[in-house]
Amino acid sequence: MSFLAIDVGNTRLKWAQYASPQPGAGLLAHGAVFLETIDNLAETDWKHLPAPSSMLGSIVAGEGVKRRVEEQMEIWDIAPRWVVSSPHAGGVTNGYDHPNRLGTDRWVALIGAWHRVLATGGPRPTLVVMVGTAVTVDALDETGRFLGGLILPGFGLMLRALEMGTAGLKAPTGEVRDFPTNTSDALMSGGAHSIAGAVERMHRRLLKRTGQEPVLLMSGGAAVKLEPITDLSFETVDTLIFEGLLALQSHRLAL
Repeated sequence: MSFLAIDVGNTRLKWAQYASPQPGAGLLAHGAVFLETIDNLAETDWKHLPAPSSMLGSIVAGEGVKRRVEEQMEIWDIAPRWVVSSPHAGGVTNGYDHPNRLGTDRWVALIGAWHRVLATGGPRPTLVVMVGTAVTVDALDETGRFLGGLILPGFGLMLRALEMGTAGLKAPTGEVRDFPTNTSDALMSGGAHSIAGAVERMHRRLLKRTGQEPVLLMSGGAAVKLEPITDLSFETVDTLIFEGLLALQSHRLAL
């Protein structure tokens, strides 16, 4: 009854195989590849992977990439299933103006975050921050309703935009400093403080809206850059999308 969870973003495909399709299931194997190399998955990462009994995936990279992933899955006798954002799923209500237009990565991460919060202390307002190619800052109230969120450019997009739009700002990656004294540090610090500022503003607004201190969950490899510059208490959870996929698959099987 093993279960394969797949998260296809704008840059990488991440996958994880679990012992069963339910929250808290044991992790058997996992990996990540850049989208340029997904055509080799059947002959590399997945070649010796025991055939999963089922799979569920989130994809934001488009139909062409999805077809390429499904071709790699032909080594197993399973039907590919992909999340479609909906008005309600996994205990979360989608407050987007057009629920089906919410990115599935954001939707699944919200569901994963909600189940994590419920399992570690009960319902509370929650802020979900994903730091990837783009940065999203999404708010859940204490009932599990998605109130809305922000989309910002990630660190790489910010730096490339500055390089393209200005002269002389092509500098190697720097460090996040309180008071940067070189261009590399100034660029990296500017991006980090921009993202941190957006998170802190949304945190204040969610606190004001609900009257409760929100849980702050961050995901993504670059989230560590925010830790030294924010006074907010947060937990880094790199598996939010996988946890959301487990919750959705478990709910489907229970119906």
